[in-house]
Amino acid sequence: MFQDQATLLLLIRHGETAWNRDARIQGHTDIGLSAQGRDQARAVAAALADGDIQAIYASDLLRAGETAQPIAQAHGLPVSTDAGLRERAFGAFEGSSFAQLQAIHPEACERWRKRDPSFAAPGGERLDDFYARVITTVLRIAANHAGQTVVIVSHGGALDCLHRCATGQDLHAPRTWELRNAAINRVLVAEGRMTLVGWNDGGHLDSGLDEALG
Repeated sequence: MFQDQATLLLLIRHGETAWNRDARIQGHTDIGLSAQGRDQARAVAAALADGDIQAIYASDLLRAGETAQPIAQAHGLPVSTDAGLRERAFGAFEGSSFAQLQAIHPEACERWRKRDPSFAAPGGERLDDFYARVITTVLRIAANHAGQTVVIVSHGGALDCLHRCATGQDLHAPRTWELRNAAINRVLVAEGRMTLVGWNDGGHLDSGLDEALG
């Protein structure tokens, strides 16, 4: 790899929403940040304030844009939105909790729990299609910013896909890593390949912000 042409991606899951707190499935439903989420957005912006950042991208969903905005203001940069960075679409399942759905759709929930790549909720998105969308979008962004540092604010499911790509893990593999709201995750992209640099850096969140989560 030619490191001088590598792109450093700072991957950030959006701040907390009320639906996160209630364990409700959001998908493409456009939910804004909670008060806790807005605090987290300001905290991650402060943590990145001294960094040399050349571009900021976010999912076009409100919770991602609201998280990206304080970072953009700190660096005098615009936020470029991209629908390819959206969370996985869960169609008719959105708004419900997994526990509620399991009582109504046990077979579908079992396929979902086992990470069946071909599974899609009614009106939703297959896991393998979602993975391909996210990886294609992020590699395109990285290629457009070779040698630069780029912030990408997205969603838990999207970051899960990126972690798997950067570590060579299969879609079926159980998740053993955290996807904390507003933590900083670092991935290097060179010659179209992702390498994990650091994950779940949440030191900026550990000064009292998380106590409200219980």
